[in-house]
Amino acid sequence: VIIRWLLRGATSIKSQRKKNRQEKLLKLIEQNPLATDEQLAGILSASISTIRLDRAVLAVPELRERMRSMAQKATSRLRSLKQSEVVGDLLELEPNKWALSVLETRREMAFRETDMVWDHYIYAQASSIAIAVVEADFVIVDSMRGEYKGHARVGDALIARAKVGVRKDDKYIVSVRTKVGDREIFVGRFIAAIVAENRLF
Repeated sequence: VIIRWLLRGATSIKSQRKKNRQEKLLKLIEQNPLATDEQLAGILSASISTIRLDRAVLAVPELRERMRSMAQKATSRLRSLKQSEVVGDLLELEPNKWALSVLETRREMAFRETDMVWDHYIYAQASSIAIAVVEADFVIVDSMRGEYKGHARVGDALIARAKVGVRKDDKYIVSVRTKVGDREIFVGRFIAAIVAENRLF
């Protein structure tokens, strides 16, 4: 009887730990939907197979499927650019509020014979998300002040977040921060301006 009671207690503790881990997993993915199973396993001190099993139980899709679903939802709200004009993959978009994009860097983006990514790709991603976040038919970058704070290498995923600040007339102040992992590599303050259709020609 004592052994059965002890086993029941141990099973209960194990079950509670599992429940706590799965709750933490859901919160982590909600905070960072781009987190890989490897990163989640490291944070939660669990094996990758355990994280995958937890995701299956919780009906949380794998990273690529999450990204595909996020991209479809975000691009359905996109107005100021065509999907093909966005540099990187637009993953989240709340028009006139904030946006998120990811740019997977490739060998052809490298500077000369190095594995360093050309800075203009970093800028292009940032400026396109600054335009994408504004809900209007025609938007351009009127001006920008920015700073490169680090470098990216081939294979890095550039995560750019745009946040809309003050709006005055047809101009929006949009702040964009680009990171590689936890490392910030670019900060920009864009003035995105809505252009009336009769001023385009």
